[in-house]
Amino acid sequence: MVTSSEFVIEADPTPEQIQYLEDRLYEFNSQTTGIRDGEGLAIFVRDERGQLVAGICGHTWGACCEVKQFWVEQSRRRQGLGTQLLQAVEQEARRRNCKKIVLSTHSFQAPEFYLKHGFGVIATIEDNPRGHQNIFLQKELLVQGKGK
Repeated sequence: MVTSSEFVIEADPTPEQIQYLEDRLYEFNSQTTGIRDGEGLAIFVRDERGQLVAGICGHTWGACCEVKQFWVEQSRRRQGLGTQLLQAVEQEARRRNCKKIVLSTHSFQAPEFYLKHGFGVIATIEDNPRGHQNIFLQKELLVQGKGK
């Protein structure tokens, strides 16, 4: 039973609050596993005015790359920009000696895009959100010149 702490529900936590939690989780995870090679990974595309028009970000840790966010501005979709960003992440993940990339998408987002680029579905959660699916995918990365 918690007596000295106060629960505070926040609908819009600050980036610093979220980063604090991320840092504490990484500390625990790296101490527990002995794997301390975690690094953030972000690639952004800006237009001529410096406005963000696309980006992909996540992290690498323990020979795995996890993509957390991937977005391309609506007017720039279906022009190859998403493919180029995904290929850039794959290249960087290989450079960091990752063996796989994992990510999730929703049924109304881009599952076909990922399947087309060699990802396979590893799990699906129904009604997340209501009436849709949350789809978890992974792609095994070939080590250049060595196969898997």
